[in-house]
Amino acid sequence: MTTEPTIRVLDAPRCHLGEGPSYDPATDTAWWVDILDRRLFEMPLGEGAGPVRVHDLPFMASYIAAIDGARHLLAGEDGLYVRTPLDGRLTRHCALEDDDPSTRANDGRVHPSGALWIGTMGRDAERGRGAIYHVAGTRVTRLYSGITIPNGIAFSPDGGVGYFVDTMEGVLRRVAVDPATGIPVGEPDTHYHHGDGPGGIDGAAVDADGVIWTARFGAACLDAYSPAGDRILTVPVPPRQPTCPTFAGRDLDQLLVTSAYEGLDEAERAADPEHGRTLLVGIGARGLLEPAFRLTA
Repeated sequence: MTTEPTIRVLDAPRCHLGEGPSYDPATDTAWWVDILDRRLFEMPLGEGAGPVRVHDLPFMASYIAAIDGARHLLAGEDGLYVRTPLDGRLTRHCALEDDDPSTRANDGRVHPSGALWIGTMGRDAERGRGAIYHVAGTRVTRLYSGITIPNGIAFSPDGGVGYFVDTMEGVLRRVAVDPATGIPVGEPDTHYHHGDGPGGIDGAAVDADGVIWTARFGAACLDAYSPAGDRILTVPVPPRQPTCPTFAGRDLDQLLVTSAYEGLDEAERAADPEHGRTLLVGIGARGLLEPAFRLTA
């Protein structure tokens, strides 16, 4: 790891609330969403690659993951959707709080088993309205409730530990999970307590050594936490409100990081020149490719 990262600001539109980044190694392509503006971004990362493509969505989506070479999974307002990049066709895979129009999906991550952990929250971040679910095929199981802003969902390389955070609470939690299913087999405990420091823990990704990399929303930085629960590195980034990292690049040695200008007034945006930008941050650590979601349990 290095304290002097390389930072590339991607030539892509600013995001009102950028989230859910994903990387396709077969095509060296980055994908991410803008939740509030209902947009999906597709951008080849190699030198001389084509420009970013912006796909309008019919709903707010918070997260994108691979299913296979021809399909993606999108977490939408009322459920999970299968999207075919070739024609943009969307097919609902399963419902997710579709009986409550006041909530939407938020942070998510696929476990090594192919199951998904996905969070929900109130559209106005109402306290305690959120939850975290486990999705195996079309079987949806609520794991945790009473969460305000679920974030930081990530897993250890062997799939035996899960991480998550309520950004409003500021406690990065860890829990033992069954590596074969992604189902918790114990009670969560504290991995790191952010306390009264600036910003809040947002999205997370785990590298090949088990180090947890998180975006700190509102503090213009990424943090790295050891598997033992120590904060071992802080990396400054240009946007004030980074939201979520995932590993990207041919060697998986960069973090694809989304950000947001949600909640910033005109003066605050002027003071934050890279607000809403999406980044590639070289951190000197090798990451892991997020597993594909399994459509059947």
